[in-house]
Formats: sequence, structure tokens, C-alpha cells
Amino acid sequence: MERQSAVVPSGDGLVTVDRSLAAMLVAMLRDPLSALPPGVFDAPLVMERVAGRRRLHLLDPALIQDALVRHADDLVKTDDIRRVLGPALGEGLLTAEGAHWRWQRRGAAPAFAAARLGAFLPAMLAAAEATASRWAARGDGAVLDIGHETTVTTFDIIVATMLSGGAGLDVGRVERSVDDYLAPTAWVFALGLLGLPSWTPYPGRRRAAAAKRFFRGAMRAAVARRRAAPAGDDDLVSLLLASADPDTGRRMTDDELADNIATFIAAGHETTANGLAWTLHLLSRHPAEEERLVAEVRRVTGGGPVRPEHVGRLPYTRAVFEEAMRLYPPAPLIARQALRPFTLGPVRVEAGTALVVPIHALHRHRLLWEEPERFDPGRFSPERAGARHRYSFMPFGAGPRICIGAGFATLEAVAILAVLLGRFRLDSLGGPEPRPAMRVTLRPATPIRLRLRARDGGP
Repeated sequence: MERQSAVVPSGDGLVTVDRSLAAMLVAMLRDPLSALPPGVFDAPLVMERVAGRRRLHLLDPALIQDALVRHADDLVKTDDIRRVLGPALGEGLLTAEGAHWRWQRRGAAPAFAAARLGAFLPAMLAAAEATASRWAARGDGAVLDIGHETTVTTFDIIVATMLSGGAGLDVGRVERSVDDYLAPTAWVFALGLLGLPSWTPYPGRRRAAAAKRFFRGAMRAAVARRRAAPAGDDDLVSLLLASADPDTGRRMTDDELADNIATFIAAGHETTANGLAWTLHLLSRHPAEEERLVAEVRRVTGGGPVRPEHVGRLPYTRAVFEEAMRLYPPAPLIARQALRPFTLGPVRVEAGTALVVPIHALHRHRLLWEEPERFDPGRFSPERAGARHRYSFMPFGAGPRICIGAGFATLEAVAILAVLLGRFRLDSLGGPEPRPAMRVTLRPATPIRLRLRARDGGP
């Protein structure tokens, strides 16, 4: 068992934890999620001290809001996040800071405006129908690697809506490169904790480097092809090509365009695919909730195919996805570093202190959720959701840097669930609950396999 030299609660809800560097490294290499300190599921604030470094874990929604909104300009992403993501994503929206982030955000925002999202629904539904046809060809009783299946579906959608058909990308190889790059991230976090240089060897480094080279090269090639042969004005790449900094008039260079395409491909499909895989797993173990979802879909569609106008009328389907993201948030942790001192609740945050919002723990916190381990989509009925603090549920982050694609991802997930579950049931194979593992996103440590069954009365 990991040794804790001290776990000290105080009267203002702050818990202080002193940890040995060795214990922290062992936990980090096992899985960064298991390296969260004691108290994060029970206390509103946990100050962790490791080898002279301080990390303040925020579990109080009001203090999270204070930090991420009021003190947004006092915080930047931590070095370890940039160390993990920077080589693959460059200085795109996910990794950039300051003015460079702000103008990129303004340039990309029109693609994700609420009024535009409905135009993406036909492509979303078409990708879901293609998956349904692929499943039908597999035959009743086939066993599916559900994470792979959702990844293929969301990748098809991101390519169709963001890149007007793909711009010549080898989709299968891009998917493998993302997997290979993320596989050794626990080692990258651990070496960063030790302060070792980025060139330090570690298991999987060579394969991750090759994946990064291919991925970055594929993004640059896609930009070059689009520069040479524009493809309309409705996808993300076209909007980025046309965007300019409102203060300087500067347009994105090819490298900056590649950074943002990489960000939307890697982050845009990965998080939604993981959220869908966890959703389908949970429904396979909760058949009553699955049947309620299917009943809603059939009531809204009249038993026919799912059409774009139906997707916004499926509140229970959306609630199921949101409850799955509560239990298994695709991005399980937010980390920031203080640029300058400020006060946060009972704590004086010094410059250089890391602030961590462990979303996985926040979503299962015993002070915020009744029976937090239980799957209960009813938590996201309008009445119950409206009674909670906004910052107790944040699967897409929060504050100025909330995920720009949050609305897109939710609409996409509801559309996919409605199409697939209207035609198929996915049965659990039994066994223990799959263990979540953090590889930047929250993935199952081993593949989730479900048995495919054709649904009676499907369209």
C-alpha cells in the first residue's frame, strides 16, 4: 500500500497530504489516475506536497469557478500537459496560451456556433448508419471491441464535418498513430515529475515519436492539399483559412493550421469515442435504462429512421450520455499553474503552485452526489440538474477555456446512440467492471467487448 507520511484535515475543509516522491512515481506509472491523493472524494480542498512541490486539488464547485473564471488570467497550463501534448498538437487551441490562444479561439468559434451545429447532423447520422450497416454484416451474436467501433464512427464524422471528406488522410493509420502516441503518457508525466529532460528514454518512446512524425506530417499534407484545392466554405479548415487576428490582421501560417487540425482530429474524435464506449458499456449492464432510451427514440421517430429534426427531442438519450460522462469523464483532469499569487478560499496560492481539478473525483465526490457510484441518468433531468452548482459537472472543462466542441460532441453522441440502439442491443459479457485508465483521456485499461444482438422491431 502507498505510504502517506501525513494526511491532516483542517477546520476549513482543507486536507494537507505529504507524499514521498517514490510513492508518487509508483502510482503515476501504474496510472496517473491512481496517483490522485487521499481525500479527493471527500474533502473540498486537498493540498498535496511532494518533494517540495505543492499541488492544490479543487473539489469545491464555487472555488473551481473562482479559479477558472475570476483568476483565469492568473493561470496557465502546467508544464506536464504541454510536455505530453505539445509535440503532437503544437500550438493549437488546446495547448496555446494568451493572445495566441484567444485569436485562434475567435477564428474557430464560428464553426461551432449553435446555429451551425444542426448542419452537421446529416453527416453524423450518415456515419452512424454506416456503422449500423457494418454491424449488421457482422451478424447476430458477434462480439465487438466497442471502443474501436465508436472510434471509427466519430473519426468518420470529424473527417466529414471538419475536413470535407478527409483531405486525403489515411484514417486507419491516423487512428493508430493517436493510440501509439498516447500509450506511454504515464512515463512522460513521471519523467516530468522528476524534472528530467524530454529526450530521456522511456518504454514506448521510439514508437510514440514515429507516431508523432507521421501524424504531424499527415496534418501538414492535408493543409497543403487544401491550400492548393479549396473545398467550399463550410468546414473548419475553410473557416481557419479565412480567419485573421482582428487586432493585427495576421492569418494562420500552414504550421498553425496543421496544429489546429491536429487538435480537432486528435481531441475531437477521441473524447467522444471514449464517452460513447463507456455509455454503451453502462447500458449493457443496466437494461432498464437502455429500454427507456429505446422507447424514447421510437416514440420520437415513430419507429422510422432517425432524422436530423429528431435529435434535439431526445432528452433522456442526452441524459444517459451525460451520466456516463459523469462516471467516466473523457478528460479526467484539468491542471493549471499559478503565474502570480492570489487567494482562493482559505488558501493563499503562491506563484508556481499547480492547481488541479480532478474531474473524475469531482464527479464522484461524496459531498456533491448522492450514491455517486450508481448509474442514474435521472440526475440529468432538468429539475435535478438545475439544482446543482454549474461547476459540479464539467466533462468539457469550464471557464474561458471550456471545450469549444462541447455542443458538437453532445449532439454527435445523441445521434449515434439513437441510430445504433434503435437497431441493436449490446449485451455485457459479464466479468468485473472495466478499470478506467488515464492516457490524457479516460480510456478502459483493457478493451470493452460487447455482444451484438439485433433488436426486434428496429427500423
